[in-house]
Amino acid sequence: MFIFVWLNDQLLRMEWLHNLVTVLVRDGFGLDVNTRVGGSIHFFIYDVIKIFVLLSVLIFTISYIQSFFSPEQTRKTLGRFTGIKANTMGALLGTVTPFCSCSSIPLFIGFTNAGLPIGITFSFLISSPLVDLASMILVASIFNWKTALAYVVVGIILAVIGGTIINKAKLEKYVEPFVYNNALIDTEPEELTTRDRLAFARDQVQDIIKKVWMFIFIGVGIGAAIHNWIPESIINALLGQDKWYSVPLVTLIGVPMYADIFGTLPIAEALVAKGVGLGTVLSLMMAVTALSLPSLILLKQVVKIKLLAIFTGLVTLGIMIIGYTFNAIGYLFI
Repeated sequence: MFIFVWLNDQLLRMEWLHNLVTVLVRDGFGLDVNTRVGGSIHFFIYDVIKIFVLLSVLIFTISYIQSFFSPEQTRKTLGRFTGIKANTMGALLGTVTPFCSCSSIPLFIGFTNAGLPIGITFSFLISSPLVDLASMILVASIFNWKTALAYVVVGIILAVIGGTIINKAKLEKYVEPFVYNNALIDTEPEELTTRDRLAFARDQVQDIIKKVWMFIFIGVGIGAAIHNWIPESIINALLGQDKWYSVPLVTLIGVPMYADIFGTLPIAEALVAKGVGLGTVLSLMMAVTALSLPSLILLKQVVKIKLLAIFTGLVTLGIMIIGYTFNAIGYLFI
């Protein structure tokens, strides 16, 4: 138990880095970390370095593992299941396959054209950007393992329920006709060498860092401002746990935002520190991640507006339910 706590504190939370940045701010910049300016600088440097280090290590490791999963293999695996088992497998595969919300859209065409029920594909589309191993570990590094595991579980449940409802509603007619008319070539996956897999993992790290670095800087900057400059009374007046509208407000704010979970985590950390309910910050994180504007625009190219509206409505409602639930029982996880 002691070893686990030490590893969690030193490798995941990087307390050594926290202490090192404290010395840097105090002795290098001549600032007290308990002041607004010193605290903001400490928050920014510490969180940026921690997120980039963890993200690079995690993406490299996970991408190496994920190099064994091709889209064809994912499609074939999903095709072996039916009913709620299929939706569950779609959601679980979405958590371990290297497809973000935008890159998942081409897979929608492939999966649907291959004859998979659209409900399975939507379970995959919900969970793929929302829940992955990297986000789970980063959530644990900022909050704790109970919160991280709870985030993963509710994300998978949301994906399974959303996909199941879409499947039961028989909404295939709202998929654009061209999706079913694409020729599907079934090829054997290319066998990669260890060098190929290492190169793939390295390229994934570079590609993802290029895509998210700006959002990380913006998110950490906003988090530092919330944590050190905005009075707790103002935050509570707007998003306090006693405000019934806090969950739908942050959910609706998060839906059109174009960001990433890695950029929203520092904001969530600062909001929780100011007394905002865990459910409210989880709703913000999920809305930004699962319903990003670019993915909805791309999805509109392959489904009709009614199916897009049903999908968006189901996920938004599910996120709100999760938010209210965690605001009620959040004390169990903090």
